[in-house]
Amino acid sequence: MVLLCMSFVGILFIIHKSFDGEKVKDQSVYSSPFTHNPDAPQNLEWFSSCQENSSVASIDGFSRLPKHIQDFLRYKHCRSFPQLLNEPQKCGGRAASKRVFLLLAIKSSPENYNRRSVIRQTWGDQSNYANAYVKRIFLLGMSKNQKENLHLRQLLRIESKLYSDILQWDLHDTFFNLTLKQVLFYHWLKEYCPEAHFIFNGDDDVFVNTFNVITYLRELRADSHLFVGLLIANVGPIRNPNSKYYVPLQVTRSSSYPKYCGGGGILMSRLTAHAIYNKSLEIPLFPIDDVYLGMCLEKAGLVPSSHMAMKTAGIDRLGKLDSFDPCHYKELLLVHRFVPYQMLVMWKAVQDPQLHCGRKVSVYIDKQRG
Repeated sequence: MVLLCMSFVGILFIIHKSFDGEKVKDQSVYSSPFTHNPDAPQNLEWFSSCQENSSVASIDGFSRLPKHIQDFLRYKHCRSFPQLLNEPQKCGGRAASKRVFLLLAIKSSPENYNRRSVIRQTWGDQSNYANAYVKRIFLLGMSKNQKENLHLRQLLRIESKLYSDILQWDLHDTFFNLTLKQVLFYHWLKEYCPEAHFIFNGDDDVFVNTFNVITYLRELRADSHLFVGLLIANVGPIRNPNSKYYVPLQVTRSSSYPKYCGGGGILMSRLTAHAIYNKSLEIPLFPIDDVYLGMCLEKAGLVPSSHMAMKTAGIDRLGKLDSFDPCHYKELLLVHRFVPYQMLVMWKAVQDPQLHCGRKVSVYIDKQRG
């Protein structure tokens, strides 16, 4: 925890020095609710294919929809956005990417520095796990808050220089833009890391036992179908306007979703990742990203599956305090959800050579602190 705090203070110091003497011009013009980049050159040719679809205003009930859903309908055809930070050599080039056994593609937001920092120190460490090479990237957009953006933009540039693990696009980093961020990632994968054997795609608040994941994947083939996580079936759109997952009839009239895996953490093979990309070119964007991946699978004639060691809905706990049993976590592939200090504590606990799982050993963490 002390190490994490010192790291964060150091980053803040660098940001302060980077802005020292720099006159920052406040930008008040937004090209669309889905994109914002104050530093972009004034060349907007790319934006010609991303104009607002004003015809959606004639949809019955459109004016009564929440603003974020109105924006989604106006701009859901937009798929091309400038990439602000890229790592074209992350996998060593297209041909050399076949050496990457596992690519960790982690959905993050600009302000989540603490989460990214702990992941780099723990399950996202880019190591050679007994000849299984692991690479890590974070997927990000831009903060909607202009004033925060001035500092977060600089923070991400520093992280990119220090760690070479940031992919950032010029779009608002919002829940309804997660699908767009996914589509942009799969395009990046095709361009820069097409031969990676397996891909983990998940959130920055999951705990992943990388050792167990690699052990599991060694028994599988990259050129066979694999899409595994917490399987969700026999559900449909939530019509409650107060829900984060609210999808009104104006977005889809279907009453059911295809089978899909919860977006907190998914493992997939190279074959499946490329199938998802290919089918995404044919399917209009849908605001719930994990459901959209299920739509792509269905279109490709592929079926998602479940793994009981992937707990993206969390696990049952007893008592007033959370009881973290390292022996229990030691056998899992991933668990959602962890705050940064919990992730660091558990990562150290499951690797403790003195851990003997014949007896009960618990690490108690008070979630009030999180």
